[in-house]
Amino acid sequence: MRTTLLLALLLVSTPFFSQTDDEKQIRAIYDQALTNGKAYDWLNHLSNQIGGRLSGSVQAQQAVDYTKAQLDSLGLDRVWLQPVMVPKWVRGTPEFAYIETKPGLTTNVPICALGGSVATPDKGLKTNIIEIQGIEDLEKLGKDQIAGKIVFYNRPMEPKLISTFASYSGCVDQRYSGASEAGKYGAVGVIVRSVTLSLDDFPHTGSMSYGDTPVEDRIPAAAISTKGAELLSTTLKLNPNIKLYFKQNCKQLDDVESYNVIGEIKGSTYPNEIMVVGGHLDSWDLGDGSHDDGAGCVQSMDVLRLLKESGYKPKRTLRVVLFMNEENGLRGGNKYAEVALSKNEKHVFALESDSGGFTPRGFSFDCSEENLKQVQSWANLFEPYLIHMFVKGYSGADIGPLKNEDLVLAGLRPDSQRYFDHHHAENDTFEHVNKRELELGAATMASLVYLIDKYGTIPSTKIKG
Repeated sequence: MRTTLLLALLLVSTPFFSQTDDEKQIRAIYDQALTNGKAYDWLNHLSNQIGGRLSGSVQAQQAVDYTKAQLDSLGLDRVWLQPVMVPKWVRGTPEFAYIETKPGLTTNVPICALGGSVATPDKGLKTNIIEIQGIEDLEKLGKDQIAGKIVFYNRPMEPKLISTFASYSGCVDQRYSGASEAGKYGAVGVIVRSVTLSLDDFPHTGSMSYGDTPVEDRIPAAAISTKGAELLSTTLKLNPNIKLYFKQNCKQLDDVESYNVIGEIKGSTYPNEIMVVGGHLDSWDLGDGSHDDGAGCVQSMDVLRLLKESGYKPKRTLRVVLFMNEENGLRGGNKYAEVALSKNEKHVFALESDSGGFTPRGFSFDCSEENLKQVQSWANLFEPYLIHMFVKGYSGADIGPLKNEDLVLAGLRPDSQRYFDHHHAENDTFEHVNKRELELGAATMASLVYLIDKYGTIPSTKIKG
């Protein structure tokens, strides 16, 4: 009797916990991703059967054909290709460089041409070097000390910053604008320390711009590996009169037609409100572009599949967009926004994955404070999956052109500590992507898309009102 009474009292005094519909739906999404995910298989094909997908290349077109076929197989309401003209830059034969300490005494160093660079003269370029820490040093030195030399930009990423993207932003200007700025002071070429925190022999390419520099005045630009940069800097300190030789055979060809790949599930309640999830299909050519940004593409594709497989019927129209030419032009992102504007389409949310396929930590949002607070109110739903970051910040390059005061933009934020070990380098390859981490990222994205679709966003008119 006493035992029965005690049990009855415990039942009355103990709160009853049950899963909410949101918890059940998110659990179903993660279960589907971790037991029946497709992202890793899709990435395997993109990386190992197609490889690096430089804009305008045969491989880029193969990636368009492959991803469209996979989206067709998912039973979406509509799949189509959106034409866009893209630049066609080719690397040519492998680059070569050496440090010459005295005639006949040389040490090879790993380099790669920066994307968009002109070639060196046919026989290469050999001359003295001047080392600087950034573009601001050019004016301090002046034309007298720079003319006729190769400028060596050697500012490293700041290791004290926890956000590696913040560290990257602090020195990427020397890669992007270094050649155009050095050319104004009479430099004949530039060598840029690879933008990575890792000390290794992999040179990291990336886009660069000549601005309004006339074609005949453009100088060749290459990245040197961090180990090569350390060697060059040390050797210069011992002997400022050493020379550097480098040869590259890259070329800019005429623009060619390519495509954004788009798949869509029509909304059941608000079909004219469009939500986008995407990544960029192009990559650099040194590796196979697994982290940048094959991972983002296959995760975005799987978002639509995961929602379908988990039984969710979206209220709003969901689109996956695989953008072409993010790396050296942003033509795909600009074209998508241009067409959306011309059709007067109403986009309410856009999510981009372009930070690698590592363990997801959360999202950064470019939106109003009211929309940010709504997202942060869902933090407890993500806690079981170790997702904790819901902050204001950058969303993504390809979705940026869509921005308006009502649109909520978001970027998936995986752990970033290893990302720049691979970024734009030869070792951005499939074996460096962890299957489970990739699948967790896809599930995390799908869960946010589900919540935004279910509860909607807060328009600026409602905020002001």
